[in-house]
Amino acid sequence: MQIVSIVIAMGDEQERARLADGLNKQPQFTVLREATDLMQTYTIVEERSPQVVLIDQDMAGRAEFEVMRGLFKALDIRWLVVSSPDRRQTATPSRNPKSDLFPVEAGTPIQRIADTILTVTRSRLSPTPRQVVTTESHALRRNEKLVLIGASTGGVDALLTVLGSYPVDGPATLIVQHTGRGFGGSLANLLDRQSACKVKLAEDGDELRRGQILIAAGCNTHMRLDCGTTLRARLVSGPPRSGHMPSVDVLFESAAPIAERCTAALLTGMGRDGAEGLSALRSAGATTLAQDAATSTVYGMPRAAAELGAAMSILPLSQICQAILKSSDATSGVKANERS
Repeated sequence: MQIVSIVIAMGDEQERARLADGLNKQPQFTVLREATDLMQTYTIVEERSPQVVLIDQDMAGRAEFEVMRGLFKALDIRWLVVSSPDRRQTATPSRNPKSDLFPVEAGTPIQRIADTILTVTRSRLSPTPRQVVTTESHALRRNEKLVLIGASTGGVDALLTVLGSYPVDGPATLIVQHTGRGFGGSLANLLDRQSACKVKLAEDGDELRRGQILIAAGCNTHMRLDCGTTLRARLVSGPPRSGHMPSVDVLFESAAPIAERCTAALLTGMGRDGAEGLSALRSAGATTLAQDAATSTVYGMPRAAAELGAAMSILPLSQICQAILKSSDATSGVKANERS
């Protein structure tokens, strides 16, 4: 009999103990470890590679969880999201058998959870990761266009979709993604593995280059565009903007002096960070895009942009990369989904 390995990640001590005790009594399961927060969960999953993680709804609703899921996708883990006792499921678990997320109501009897675990671990979900071929980045030519992207909740999967279709010589791109402290490097590595372009955490003074994507995430500085003779990313201190550090608004507004060279896209996310910046860019002559409600995990930031009239086009996620490349004259080249 194959033993299913489990990690339980839950802030509620009583529910965590109930699940651990109940599942350990089942002969087909072994509970490897218990975790009380996302960083601890990340460390345990990296060390022990469980088949199943039971995680509470509060942890699963955080942006860092998206990064974690993406990083561990190759491990083919099933994530059972346990709803909070005092509220209904509002996260994104699906009953689609191809999904790696599955909902579990708080207080569900142990035997029913056991049956769910056995059902969802019967087959492999994830295909073998494909090889990604990259090329060297190139200095921007005079007046060459660049791309700015902002995202929050749901943004990791959205960025994987967009950047996965960039050509190897894709446009110079700056990204602000809301996530927790300590997850920025992991996110950059995840995106780098899935994009033909080089993806790296932005460092102060980085020159913008074709074929290179700079991302600010999980840091205590804002990212601004230095619009001097040589375009560079600048990391600057300051108070949170729109409740966030780094802020999409700060990035977008910093590019206003060269707006006519910019394509800016505001993707899925809670709140309204980026909406005012997108509006400023449109007024200054940039091409501006926003993700639509149907494909957004949370239609907050794009909705705010739409209400301000900041987006020239409101598009489903599947069309955003094509629109970016068309507006930045970067439609030539080999796309990530065409690589061997």
